[in-house]
Amino acid sequence: MFKDRTEAGKTLAEALSEYKDKNTIVLAIPRGGVVVAYEVAKALNAPLDLIIPRKIGAPSQPELAIGAVTEDGTTILNQDIIQYLRVPDDYIKTEVKRQVEEIKRRIQRYLGDKPRLSIEGKVVILIDDGVATGATTRAAIASIRKRKPASIVLAIPVGPPDTVKELREDADKVICLMTPEPFFAIGQFYENFEQTSDEEVIQILNKLK
Repeated sequence: MFKDRTEAGKTLAEALSEYKDKNTIVLAIPRGGVVVAYEVAKALNAPLDLIIPRKIGAPSQPELAIGAVTEDGTTILNQDIIQYLRVPDDYIKTEVKRQVEEIKRRIQRYLGDKPRLSIEGKVVILIDDGVATGATTRAAIASIRKRKPASIVLAIPVGPPDTVKELREDADKVICLMTPEPFFAIGQFYENFEQTSDEEVIQILNKLK
């Protein structure tokens, strides 16, 4: 049990100490992941940037993920669920386009005109406040891979064992502090898991300017 995302970030930073003052960039998944990632970036003397994957929800069941997409259109789909629900291709195309537009809107809100960091040839540490199904995380890793980093390290405070095992096939290295069972939701492993606001994300990013 973590007290909050700040404590989780500090604990994660200790586990990532080998990357301090190295050719490293920290990429956070907003919003909650930014709070965790700030502590890591600060401890490692590494720059902090964002990657924003978005869930693609099923028709009439937006909370049920049939996949995920990132800013550059990189899309990961769960074909088993799509076939079971008989989700039309047109729906997926429309929803992908809608989510990419939302991602770009959020990037503009969070970063404004601040240039994105180049990650080519660098060790990328991807951070969120936890994983559940891993859909958005998998999309983020696939998108990062296209930008030719030296390696991708997924660093998370908590996740279910099966998901973490699957993500080890996507990332070059996975550091997960806890893989508890049973696992129902990320928030059950935090004493304070209040939603992070857009304003808090912007303030954190400004701290590292």
